[in-house]
Amino acid sequence: MPESGTQGEEGPDKNRENEAGANGSAKAAPKETGDTSKAAAAKSACAQAISGDQVAAYLRRHPEFLAANPDLLDSQEPPARAQGDGVIDLQQFQVQRLRDKVGSLTSLRDELLSAGRNNLSIQSRVHRSVLAILNARSFEEFVETITTDMAAILDLDVVTIGVEKTDEGGAWRPTAGVYCLEAGSIDALLGPSGTVLLRDQVSGDPAIFDGAAGIVQSDALIRLSISETTPPALLALGSRQPGAFHAGQGTELLTFLSEVLEVSFRSWLNLPQRL
Repeated sequence: MPESGTQGEEGPDKNRENEAGANGSAKAAPKETGDTSKAAAAKSACAQAISGDQVAAYLRRHPEFLAANPDLLDSQEPPARAQGDGVIDLQQFQVQRLRDKVGSLTSLRDELLSAGRNNLSIQSRVHRSVLAILNARSFEEFVETITTDMAAILDLDVVTIGVEKTDEGGAWRPTAGVYCLEAGSIDALLGPSGTVLLRDQVSGDPAIFDGAAGIVQSDALIRLSISETTPPALLALGSRQPGAFHAGQGTELLTFLSEVLEVSFRSWLNLPQRL
């Protein structure tokens, strides 16, 4: 009996402890479940796509948004007007036509800007070349400036001068850095009255570019009319980049450069003015 009484007293205490533990666990479990639910809800909200109503509401609250971002309108489709039997809404076609025109004009503008920047760069390089030519202190330095320094200034791979062979009694014979060309070869290349030839895809001619001919894939050939007493001469500009020179390019700067060279040659060699 005493043993039964002892068990009766311990039984309720033990039961209360178990109930307390169970209640504590039961309370903790809902808290953990609530946190998990909130995290899942937040994740779901982040993953949910913005609805059209939300976009419309934002634009109503910020009427200046599209004015500040006009490029967004280019990709939008305007609403079609009501159409009846036998009626065609031309608004869509007009809008698309205007968009195409704007895109074409934008592309043309970008091309003109790029061409303008390129022309300014070339002009600056030609001016620097002219200054280098004028700063030469001897005829040998003058020739070296053309065939060496000018290639670097113009961002080319090779620059040469060719002079057609002449009789022993000729007033000007080729010197160091100037290559001999066969008589009549310049007219054969440029034509009897041609002054400039631009070629966008070519294999370098060893007679013109000597040892550097193998790397030349695009060139500009300019006639040099130095004097009536001198044989025909040629300024050759070579590049390893195909298309560096092409028939659509302007030749004004190259012509200006050739005229500077002609005047300088006459000055160094004491030759009479060209008639």
